[in-house]
Amino acid sequence: MTSPETRPAFLDAGTLAARYADGSLSPADVAEDVIARVVDREPELNALYLFDAEEVRADAAASAERWRSGAPLGPFDGVPATVKENLARAGRPKPSGTAIPHPPIAERNAPTTDRLLEAGAVIVGSTTMPDWGMLSSGVSSLHGVTRGALNPAHTSGGSSAGAGTAAAAGYGPFHVGTDIGGSIRLPGSWQGLTALKPSEGLIPLDVPYDGRAAGPLTRTAADAIRLMSIIGRPDPRDYLTRPYPAMEWSTEPLVPAGMRVAVQLDAGSGLPVEAETLAAVERAAERFAAAGATVEPLAPFVGAAVLDGLVDFWRSRSYADYEALSEAERAVVLPFIAEWCLAGAGFSAAQTVRNRNMIDEMARLTRAATEPFDLVLSPVTPVAAFPAEDPMPITDPLATMGHISFTVPYNMSGQPAVSIGAGVQADGRTIGLQIAARIGADDRLLRVARWFEEVRGEDAEVDWSRIA
Repeated sequence: MTSPETRPAFLDAGTLAARYADGSLSPADVAEDVIARVVDREPELNALYLFDAEEVRADAAASAERWRSGAPLGPFDGVPATVKENLARAGRPKPSGTAIPHPPIAERNAPTTDRLLEAGAVIVGSTTMPDWGMLSSGVSSLHGVTRGALNPAHTSGGSSAGAGTAAAAGYGPFHVGTDIGGSIRLPGSWQGLTALKPSEGLIPLDVPYDGRAAGPLTRTAADAIRLMSIIGRPDPRDYLTRPYPAMEWSTEPLVPAGMRVAVQLDAGSGLPVEAETLAAVERAAERFAAAGATVEPLAPFVGAAVLDGLVDFWRSRSYADYEALSEAERAVVLPFIAEWCLAGAGFSAAQTVRNRNMIDEMARLTRAATEPFDLVLSPVTPVAAFPAEDPMPITDPLATMGHISFTVPYNMSGQPAVSIGAGVQADGRTIGLQIAARIGADDRLLRVARWFEEVRGEDAEVDWSRIA
């Protein structure tokens, strides 16, 4: 069997770009290997919603011809990529994970889709998500269960479920998900990936709202940087986007010497952190200190009332969508989601406003607590991967989302936060380290993640041969 380290589907985007340029590898050959991976693994993993092998072949052939004629669209022309199903592709349905009949058909591409196509990327397919993106798993009324590539008995994470699994399974190097509370970083943590929730508005969206972001899920920090160089550009279709100063998307590792680094081990709400996760974050902090960073503890800054209020607002927002459905349509929504959002029906208008205000309060608390620091280290999530069939780590739909207490503050504050592998538990489940930074420091943050990737130690690295 070909090793994942050498077969084309597992090569990183930098290697693919170099080999396309010197003619030693063709985008068509890479596409065939990715198609073979999809055909082999999809019956079990279920990561793709839309996949057309002939379309992939045609797009790869067009890329190969551009390279032969000396006119590639960019250095990553021909690199395979996927996009989450809620990122529009013109003329294709956007069911958002639900089995509700007659999903809307996208009239035009999302900005991210356009940027990938303009760069010549070969879009392998659209990746799965749970109903309305409101689960941290791959459980969906439309798709069934998307499973983790490292161990299919475990969750993919969510809501960027298929994106995480496609990245880990070797469906090419570039994968884009979305995140409103941890939906990029949770699959990243539970599948050993580098996964960035970028600064607010850095990657434009066609459906923007408070806390929502799109971002990369990749097997390496360098590929996250390369993907950001393509998709991290303003677009007037996103009214929340902002013209950030030009960022330097260098893959050169950035040593955190001289940086002021906080370590947060208690979120102040949510589930308790598992012992092996705490140990992994503490080991990571020691590596930052050894590199010359000033490392200080950071106390909890978001209490349970704030987290609960935000989640209750999400319930109300989803209930507004649920209420608008016909009785027949409601019947096909995942029962867990239906019960979860029905709890939002009983809030008064005043309470709904107070719950909505928790977005601003969480942003205020997070900015104030983290402002003195260049970086903040924490767990991504208190718990390791759970069974694939469970919709959440907490299986009571009336309980709060106690597993997002470390991730969601940075959605509301707009700050970038990356998950990077920091350990592997004794039972093989992966542990992600979250590194957060100031708004607009995404390029430096990913370079620090690239440095940490080099120094974290072999015991913290994923053995990708496990998924061959």
